[in-house]
Amino acid sequence: MKRFTAWRRRPWAGYAVVLAALAAIGAIYAGFSPQTDRAEAADTTRAAADLNNGRQLFNDNCASCHGLNAEGTKDAKGKPIAPSLIGVGAASVDFQVATGRMPAMNPGAQMPRKEPIPAFNTEIKTDYKEPEKREEAEKQKAEAEKNLADLRNYITSLGGGPEVPSAAAVDPEGGDVALGGKLFRTNCAQCHNFTGQGGALTGGKYAPELSKSDVTPTQIYEAMLTGPQAMPVFNDTTLTPKDKQAIIAYLVKTREEPNPGGNGLGRIGPVSEGLAGWLIGIGLLVLASMWITAKKPKKLKKS
Repeated sequence: MKRFTAWRRRPWAGYAVVLAALAAIGAIYAGFSPQTDRAEAADTTRAAADLNNGRQLFNDNCASCHGLNAEGTKDAKGKPIAPSLIGVGAASVDFQVATGRMPAMNPGAQMPRKEPIPAFNTEIKTDYKEPEKREEAEKQKAEAEKNLADLRNYITSLGGGPEVPSAAAVDPEGGDVALGGKLFRTNCAQCHNFTGQGGALTGGKYAPELSKSDVTPTQIYEAMLTGPQAMPVFNDTTLTPKDKQAIIAYLVKTREEPNPGGNGLGRIGPVSEGLAGWLIGIGLLVLASMWITAKKPKKLKKS
């Protein structure tokens, strides 16, 4: 006890106690929070790897047209070859790449919808009966979904932009079909037809058909949000998220509507129906009348 008391009276004893206390606090803190620190470090490492993957995918599939820094490119006369992708956002990337419009193999007046390249083909068939084929297809689909997400994140990191809408925002069940019909006829029917059948535009461009089931609600929302090709941008000021959801609900509803009159004739409006009526209906009546009047009457027998 006397030795301990003598030790406490030494000049450096206070410093030793403080150092011991700090070491104890550090050990206790490390014991209670190692998992959090490791998780944060792992998340940071994973995010960096995903961003690098997105940059590599961009360099392999997009940089030849859009430039190494996504700044866009022009020809010798200064005419744009491909636009800048800085600020276009994740929604634009998701729409263009998931629908196969990008990467563009043969640039023209308008990029047609086609099957996405394997690296981004999230619509790959996975319902194989053979377990080996199904497992391989599911693996390829998961890899394509990750590649698409990494590319979106990389483009977003260059300058922000509209995000991919949530599942709740594009759910047709939450939309007002009647309001959607009014909004669609006011803003979209001039190009897409009032039932979404699409139509030709000027300069070799066209409004794509929206009545097919492979045109997903997410893609419709993204198109309104980003304005691809000849389509104008309908931002949240022009059409609110609820308005966009209502339009999606209307388009999905028109796909499910039957044709009570028989053949819908493409459901492109009264022009086709009137033409069919004249050429087929009245045409048959005219032919029948000509056939009837062309028959010579039999001579009446003398009584």
